[in-house]
Amino acid sequence: MELLHIKNLEFTYPDEKEKALKGVDLTVEQGEFIVICGQSGCGKTTLLRLLKREIAPAGEQSGTILYDGTKLSNLEDRTAACEIGYVMQNPESQIVMDKVWHELAFGLENMGISTPEIRRRVGEMASFFGIQTWFRNQTADLSGGQKQLLNLASIMVMHPKVLILDEPTSQLDPIGASEFIATLQKLNKELGLTILLVEHRLEDVFPIADKVVVMEQGRVILCDTPENVGQELKCVSQEHQMLMGLPSAVRIYNQLNVDDACPLTVRDGRGFLSRNFKKDRARLNVVKRKAEENGEAIVRLKEAWFRYERDLPDVLRGVDLEVYSGETFCILGGNGTGKTTTLKVISGQARAYRGKVEIQGKNIKEYKGIELYRHNIALLPQNPQSAFVKSTVEEDLNEVCKAMNYNKDEGKKFIADIIEKLGISHLVQKHPYDLSGGEQQKAALAKMLLLKPKILLLDEPTKGIDAYSKQVLRTILTDLKEQGITVIIVTHDVEFAALCADRCAMFFDGEVVSVDEPNTFFASNTFYTTAASRISRHMFENAVTCEDVVALCLENGLKERSNQLGA
Repeated sequence: MELLHIKNLEFTYPDEKEKALKGVDLTVEQGEFIVICGQSGCGKTTLLRLLKREIAPAGEQSGTILYDGTKLSNLEDRTAACEIGYVMQNPESQIVMDKVWHELAFGLENMGISTPEIRRRVGEMASFFGIQTWFRNQTADLSGGQKQLLNLASIMVMHPKVLILDEPTSQLDPIGASEFIATLQKLNKELGLTILLVEHRLEDVFPIADKVVVMEQGRVILCDTPENVGQELKCVSQEHQMLMGLPSAVRIYNQLNVDDACPLTVRDGRGFLSRNFKKDRARLNVVKRKAEENGEAIVRLKEAWFRYERDLPDVLRGVDLEVYSGETFCILGGNGTGKTTTLKVISGQARAYRGKVEIQGKNIKEYKGIELYRHNIALLPQNPQSAFVKSTVEEDLNEVCKAMNYNKDEGKKFIADIIEKLGISHLVQKHPYDLSGGEQQKAALAKMLLLKPKILLLDEPTKGIDAYSKQVLRTILTDLKEQGITVIIVTHDVEFAALCADRCAMFFDGEVVSVDEPNTFFASNTFYTTAASRISRHMFENAVTCEDVVALCLENGLKERSNQLGA
């Protein structure tokens, strides 16, 4: 049964010449799980917001959106509010009440539901989502994963027929993201809930989707089963940028060109490798970078302790950390383990109450005024919106040049170079708040690069950006390394860390529990590891990226056909 029908939908934002959506046609059957993907700025979020009329953007719209046979604009207010649920990318943006239980009840109270029914629904939903242990907590005290789970529960308590989610896992660690996706799958399978999900991290959601929709420049270019999309995308172009964002099993399959069924999951990928490839050579020769050869650590934390208030628990508990000049150092770990706080302590935004913090061999307390930030340290925050202060991206970039005392010609040249590197020329005249999450991330990074720091701190820099943009960022980080710039990255993106890091650190319970180079680090982890490692570890010892797996497969060669058939 058809639940949503979108016909020739077009949309243009105010004062924009280019259409954000161009002739979008899409049909959603009741109970389907649909994943929508595409590059940052391709129109995914615009499409989702137009399906939830209470948050639809202002602009010029044409075409038809039908919900259960009725025009979306003609739906009763109660139907539109309750039956179409929407979970935003940033969990902070959706929570309106101070207590967890009140947040769960808020929507029902506005619907005029009786108190006994509210209590029953809230109790049932809190039990289903495992919220009962923090039911009476303050919403401000919740972790990112708990906030996103609360957002989902507060929508589900209203009994929606369709659930729309805009990159709901972008701020979650790998374990939290997997649990959240598993919850969505359970809602879809057990309740028959229709789900539309926009996501860049396709590893977990691609295999469980009924259909995958690929968007490009405001259009739907593909809408098919996951099994077919990977192959069809390759037919569109051998170098299509979205190929980089497909699950690891699909990317490995596409690069090896073997006549076999396309694997979607880790289990499928393991079977594909076992059937088709020898394992005579099981280990990559990895040249380990000896960071210590660069001399003294450019950033050193020794027994650093920190808490946000005197009466609150410690967030950092004796952190020992050394990062060397020209090194790309990635910090991983669960939500709330102290990763972002460590960046704040390194950048001087927070002061350790015990222990020592040294920047370039000098105690951080000895830096005066803005000395620490002038060509020394720059921090890209987790929320890129907080980096903008002007009405357009261009004005923000010019403001940085002015603050750094670059002359007019220098500033123009620096801005032009960075805009070209990041590919954001089409964004410079826009208001920063009008950009998508991924576009904001790139524009904020441009501001940080204009500061020309010796130490660049990045907090979740790949959040909300597509696979091609991650490749661009990786190239930029390589350039920075060649210039001797040290980069410290806090990330949940294990695939990105495996590709770009010289060393990786695991944070747990406010301290560093492990530091190693990527191939050793990820090969020995079970959950904080890459899909490529999980796919290949039964055959290869230290392959942690798709490129590693493909290289070993090609070196080992195909099994003979007779063996292959008998496997």
